[in-house]
Amino acid sequence: MVSTLDDTKRTAIATKLADMKALQNLLISNEQMLLNACGDQEICKRIRDMLNDDQKNLGILDTVIVQYGVKAEPKQTTQELIEKTQKLMQGSELSLYEKFSQHELLKHAQVMKGLLVHKAAQVVGADVEAAITPLNTINFENRAHQEQLKGILEVLGVRELTGKDPDQGIWARVQDAIAAFSGVAGSVLTQNSDMSDMTIEQIIRMDHAKANTLFMEIEGAKDPQKAQEFFGQLYKDLTAHAKAEEQVVYPAVRAYYQKTEDLYQEQAEQERMLNQIKSLSPASPMFKDQVKQLAQMTRHHINQEENEMFAKIRDNFSNAQQQQMASEFKAAKSKLQDQMSAMK
Repeated sequence: MVSTLDDTKRTAIATKLADMKALQNLLISNEQMLLNACGDQEICKRIRDMLNDDQKNLGILDTVIVQYGVKAEPKQTTQELIEKTQKLMQGSELSLYEKFSQHELLKHAQVMKGLLVHKAAQVVGADVEAAITPLNTINFENRAHQEQLKGILEVLGVRELTGKDPDQGIWARVQDAIAAFSGVAGSVLTQNSDMSDMTIEQIIRMDHAKANTLFMEIEGAKDPQKAQEFFGQLYKDLTAHAKAEEQVVYPAVRAYYQKTEDLYQEQAEQERMLNQIKSLSPASPMFKDQVKQLAQMTRHHINQEENEMFAKIRDNFSNAQQQQMASEFKAAKSKLQDQMSAMK
């Protein structure tokens, strides 16, 4: 397909997401190290909670990257920064205060990357904005973490300079800031709960919402090149989604949902239509007519899954099993996306 400026923008966003994942792994590694190095029970508790959040947020980042559907590698400069930071954090050149200071700077960098991706998505396309929605959870949580780290830095800094503890009222100020962010950041995903991942229903609903958005983008596009760009993303998304469902979801629900075979058949027809449309010129009148037919069939398929299949999943699978299915679905979808990219 013809490459457009927006394709370049989408790749740039994918690179920024890859940077975020690499930094997220570094944040987790840092927190594990700081937890072992710190003897203050109050600070250790905060770092332990932060580590738990960041491990969950790594899963959310994986979800965002898979939902986005465009893969990239971290920038070389990001990889070099991570290597340098790891050496500093593991070495003895920095005091505990300085190591926490380095960690707070990384949190700030992660916040800015997340906010940048969020703002960029708003101007690239509605489908991109829909795909990166879970990133908001990470952005708000990292801001709350920053407030905690500022409080920790003041405590450690005063101790390092004077050998005495500062006014403990600082923790109340930090708590007020955290509460303010928590009020905004209450998440329907995994945070503020015992969930380790989203459920399969949440993941599939996100895919459905993005597909509907792409259909609307194609139908409303006046520029054939823009329509082709949106269809290219739709083709990749629907193909990976369908194959991942067929590998993970449908075999699991077949025993509880008698119409599972209908879902297989509908997706086979969907694949046929996708390949037929792919062969058409986006300037052809047949292009949008065929997309409209595909949209009608796909929306019927979506309604069947959301109104019937999801109920069977809720009735027959525990919450933990639904989360496990989601993890397996994301892994299968990510592998399929990689295979599709390698075939270009």
